[in-house]
Amino acid sequence: MEKQKAIVIVFKTQGLGMTDNQPLKEKLAKSYLGMALQMEPPPAAICFYTDGVRLACKGSPILDELKALETKGTRLILCQTCLNTFGLSDEVAVGVVGGMGDIITAMWQADSVITV
Repeated sequence: MEKQKAIVIVFKTQGLGMTDNQPLKEKLAKSYLGMALQMEPPPAAICFYTDGVRLACKGSPILDELKALETKGTRLILCQTCLNTFGLSDEVAVGVVGGMGDIITAMWQADSVITV
């Protein structure tokens, strides 16, 4: 039996794409993660840094998808330095707070890293 690939997804912005249209970026992220939920295996991890950490905090429109992925075994790793910088440490709604070492470890263990 063939070994399943370990995929890591990286969110470095608050959504998908490079546009000033925040609702569009969030809508695309919601759609992307909804489709990722249907994939087998699910992503091994999703890493969040810089503005991407906002996606795993209270009020994010993609929390349902993130929680569902976490239930399927996807590790959600949030950059502690970024959360502290933005004053969001008390706003984390899903995932684990880690350091850059945790993010690098997830990337090094992956067969593929996808930055969105």
